[in-house]
Amino acid sequence: MSNEQDPQTGEVGRATGFELRDRDRDRGGQAAARGIDSALERNRAFAAAAGHEGAVVFPNLQLQLFVITCLDPRTDPAHFLGLGMSDAMVVRNVGGRVTPEVINDVAYIGQLAETIMPDGPLFEVAVIHHTQCGTGALADDTFRGRYAERIGVEESSLLEHAVLDPTATVTRDVDRLRKARAISPRVTVSGYVYDVVTGLVTTVVPA
Repeated sequence: MSNEQDPQTGEVGRATGFELRDRDRDRGGQAAARGIDSALERNRAFAAAAGHEGAVVFPNLQLQLFVITCLDPRTDPAHFLGLGMSDAMVVRNVGGRVTPEVINDVAYIGQLAETIMPDGPLFEVAVIHHTQCGTGALADDTFRGRYAERIGVEESSLLEHAVLDPTATVTRDVDRLRKARAISPRVTVSGYVYDVVTGLVTTVVPA
């Protein structure tokens, strides 16, 4: 992945798929403002159609799935995995990385699941990284330095968060989850890469 700066914005973006399209710019060259009003209109339609009825806390037994993926709007698992309401638990963060917080989330759900399923497998955690990930910007020295200063962390700690090779990073994150002592051995973990160009998900680490 290239980390060249976008000639229009002066920022790392085009190579990661985060550049602004012409229709997203206003006359001043900035992103046009978007509010939540249109989303709230969709919510009212959703509620009126009873789309929330029948939802359950734990995923449907057919899937028993916990998805960890990126917050990139191109990688909504409801779309590229065809998930419906209550089909899966989903955690999304920058890069879809397995952080200490994510490990705690999986451990928490695992403990809850153990209270209602005393025997047998609990659920599968699917870690999904993707191509053209915006975290590639963390490989750019200038961007990484500015971001480290912004959030008050050591710059050296941020480089490993860059998803330049999603096959490699998802393999490391699966290993991190599998080795986490807080995760029940009854939880299985697998890893995948989603290609934002083809729309296909490839298995990297089977469960």
